[in-house]
Amino acid sequence: LGRVLRKTKERVRKIQNEKVKKQVLVPGLSVFVLLKPQPTSDTCPFFLCFVPNSLLLLAPFLLPAPFLPPCSSSLLLGHHADMAEDHGALLVTLEHRFYGDSINEDGLKTENLRHLSSQQALADIAVFHQYISDRFDLSEKNTWISFGGSYAGALSAWLRGKFPHLVYGSVASSAPVKATLDFSAYNQVVGLSLTDVDVGGSEKCVSDIREAFVDVEAALLAGNTTEVERDFFCCKPPVELEDQLELMQSLADIIMGTVQYNEEGGVMTIDKLCDIMTNETGAYEEETKAYDRLIKLVKIYRVTGGDPCLEVSHGKTLEDLGNTDLESAGNSERAWYYQACTEFGFFQTCEDASCPFSQTLSLHSQTDLCSELFDVPRHSLPGRIAFTNKYYGETHPHTDRVLYVNGDIDPWHKLSVLEEDLNKGSKDMAVFIKGTAHCADMSSERAADRPALKLARKAIERQVAMWLKEAAWELMG
Repeated sequence: LGRVLRKTKERVRKIQNEKVKKQVLVPGLSVFVLLKPQPTSDTCPFFLCFVPNSLLLLAPFLLPAPFLPPCSSSLLLGHHADMAEDHGALLVTLEHRFYGDSINEDGLKTENLRHLSSQQALADIAVFHQYISDRFDLSEKNTWISFGGSYAGALSAWLRGKFPHLVYGSVASSAPVKATLDFSAYNQVVGLSLTDVDVGGSEKCVSDIREAFVDVEAALLAGNTTEVERDFFCCKPPVELEDQLELMQSLADIIMGTVQYNEEGGVMTIDKLCDIMTNETGAYEEETKAYDRLIKLVKIYRVTGGDPCLEVSHGKTLEDLGNTDLESAGNSERAWYYQACTEFGFFQTCEDASCPFSQTLSLHSQTDLCSELFDVPRHSLPGRIAFTNKYYGETHPHTDRVLYVNGDIDPWHKLSVLEEDLNKGSKDMAVFIKGTAHCADMSSERAADRPALKLARKAIERQVAMWLKEAAWELMG
């Protein structure tokens, strides 16, 4: 949830959208349309944005789309879109309330965010289902299958669980279905992934990262803030404690984002990062200290990402996340942080001994934002998260006929459903892909894809085809 990790996510989205721009004239993409579902109250109607393709109507595919650029058509491309075309299916994607264009005027003000929740989003999808059915003259003979990745993957699974009469099956990629306040397991996986030789990691890589963070922390404790500012090209001197915590978060974010999006469009890969941090190939000038190699890593990140300096101001973070202007570039991040504070937690801490970064990245420091931004007291967070888990079922969700897909490099797989989590007799299934990162299976196949990822996509295709056949047999019977 740190600033740099948010920017990494945005970079991946931009790369995906650039691919869309190159294909926007491909037949099958239609104009954007606004949908007005049932209002949540007399005073709070919502206009939700959706975009369909124009393929033949055999088996509608539904894809919830939170925190994407306004009415983005990027979700009409990818593996799910390839399958939709193969089956002659209608593919529609619905934007999540309070994200993108689907925000009312003043909607991001704290008093109005009470209408933002996963439960309301699922209700929107149910209304949307009826709207699409009416608009395209669909009936019970048309089989619906939902797709989603990350939070939208959780929504895809929960949609099948809460509205099983609306969707026949769901694919949930990298879906964090278990809410958790202290997501220390995130950085446990980051550390393990950085040691994975199959993706370019090594024990030395993690060891050098640990050493570098110890040295940064020691420099700050010694009061050498001017030196640290110069070394990491900070936008301001990290003099105040809260700015020092912001710096440590930003440094960790560069590495966390690299692992989460490895080979999926981030600034660098694990292989490149570990090469820089260890310099075992001798590709860079000899640096004797891990601290100096971390400086080089940050410089490469900044230059590649086009950042003039490394932002370390906690005040700037509060300003950005507190901005309720609909034109603000960070409005989707404000909405997501609100959901983290009121439903999910997901705070990626470093107080566990297995974390390769600084233990200053504490639960306390991260949850402070909940009260500062939304007046959500820290003591209320455990109860809110417990309600989410009770409502949805944690890693034993109340679902049936859901395919959970995860990669072992992706830290989010710790909150998803794996083979060992499946209930006996359930029609749920799980695919676990070695060497792949967050939502990697959702991209269209590329020549450079790992064999395990290609095999996983084939397994997904077979399962979707089987669902369509089973649905047809049930209708005939």
